[in-house]
Amino acid sequence: MEAKAKKHSQFRIVWRRLKKNKLSMIGLLIVCILGICAVFAEFIAPYPYDKMDLLNTFQMPCKEHLLGTDNFGYDILSRLIYGSRVSLIVGFISVGIGLLFGGVLGSVSAFYGGKTDNFIMRIMDVMMSIPDLLLAISIAASMGPGLTNAMIAVGISSIPSYARIVRASVLSTKENEYIEAARAIGAGDGRIILKHIIPNSFAPVLVQATLGVANAILVTSALSFIGLGIQPPKPEWGAMLAAGRSYIRDFWPIVTFPGIAIMITIIALNLLGDGLRDALDPRLKQ
Repeated sequence: MEAKAKKHSQFRIVWRRLKKNKLSMIGLLIVCILGICAVFAEFIAPYPYDKMDLLNTFQMPCKEHLLGTDNFGYDILSRLIYGSRVSLIVGFISVGIGLLFGGVLGSVSAFYGGKTDNFIMRIMDVMMSIPDLLLAISIAASMGPGLTNAMIAVGISSIPSYARIVRASVLSTKENEYIEAARAIGAGDGRIILKHIIPNSFAPVLVQATLGVANAILVTSALSFIGLGIQPPKPEWGAMLAAGRSYIRDFWPIVTFPGIAIMITIIALNLLGDGLRDALDPRLKQ
């Protein structure tokens, strides 16, 4: 009961700190709106994302089509709303892949140290020597285009950053007295890592994961833009940019609104991540 009360108390402290950061709350609000759009896209979007109207192509924003239509007569607003679902799914699953494998590798590396640490970190160094986007492009190109392959490619490219963050956090956590107490009562390495080290190393990982969702959405949009991500007619913001780039001079809404959607989402997630970083900082006492 005391442990639960302590966790609730810590959560309230973090939430109180986060609420004081107005920009972070704006970011959280935008993320929540995107989440609602993603979950209830069928009820919010005025048209199905694949409803083609060849008689009304390149329509400027009007009462029937608030953001206009594209070169196939698709309603841009509807495709943006459905695209939020794809972008958030890719973002969170990609981060989940990177966090799962990176977290395990980082925890094992820091906990055992020595040759194990050196071996794992050298592999991570090799992967980090390749830019995230270039690594994701290489993986996606070898696996082929598609939603699942894009998520795997983005997830794998993010493993080294999570491994390093988890390793640094575990190195500072494993020297605490409660780890020695767990060893003294006979707890195994697996139990110590899963029960004590990882939960107490969670704060910096949570911040990185929030920022990682933004990066995953951006990288996925780039993959779709060059034809290695989500394929038409499934709506995805990067794919919408790629489809409309030939008409950018003649019909501005076709690329402007998907670009704005990507920009607002990235900014919102970064604002939220910055706020979480400050709220979880133990040096802040407010």
